Amino acid sequence: MNRIAVAVDNFGRAVLENVEEMGKILLLFLSTMTWMVRPPLKLRLIFKQFEFVGVKSIYVVVLTGTFTGMVLALQSYYGFRMFSAESLVGSTVALSMTRELGPVLTSLMVTARAGSAMAAELGTMKVTEQIDALYVMAANPIKHLIVPRIVAGVAMLPVLTIVSDFMGIVGGYFVGVVILDINEGSFVKNITRYVDLEDLYNGLIKAAVFGLILSLIGCYKGFNTSGGAEGVGRATTEAVVLSSITILISDYFLTAIMF
Repeated sequence: MNRIAVAVDNFGRAVLENVEEMGKILLLFLSTMTWMVRPPLKLRLIFKQFEFVGVKSIYVVVLTGTFTGMVLALQSYYGFRMFSAESLVGSTVALSMTRELGPVLTSLMVTARAGSAMAAELGTMKVTEQIDALYVMAANPIKHLIVPRIVAGVAMLPVLTIVSDFMGIVGGYFVGVVILDINEGSFVKNITRYVDLEDLYNGLIKAAVFGLILSLIGCYKGFNTSGGAEGVGRATTEAVVLSSITILISDYFLTAIMF
């Protein structure tokens, strides 16, 4: 009985801690929205984050999108060949990339590259008391540090997703038409027939939500770091893991609502 009581107690504590943390993240989000609409707009800081989150992530997004499309085309071809439906490979790749794999894989890659960096950078500033120095100088850290990162995350993830979708379709075209010798006309025609702009728009909405998630959680973990260098490493790891899990969970609910 004692073991059962201890297990129930530990489970309850874990649930309460997670609920409390989600509440703190929500409060940070509301505070960020409040400071976002207050002038002046820190355009220099925002464009700096645009470059960091967007431009510097293009290389990894291009690689991820291209090879994802190539693998999709290869696997789809072997499946559809059983039913003599190889011409559907193009539409399958395009739908998969625009609806799901483009926004999800792009956000996961950006989480690993930029989200972790947000947590590490803000965590380092926290443990070295640079954030406290901003308070002393009457400069709100949320306005200067968090707002530009969240704006960049929400704005740049849809752009990166478009790049990923395009490269995935190009990769699928290369494998399907050039390597597997699928008829080029039917490959392209089925893409235009079965893929609507709504599929692309819904994928971009997902990407914006994922950008908000990864930037908000990365900033939250970094902003609440403690414990020196070890705490910075722990906060960075927690930011990547929690962001990735939240993105995958939210993807299910967004898909259920949109499609």
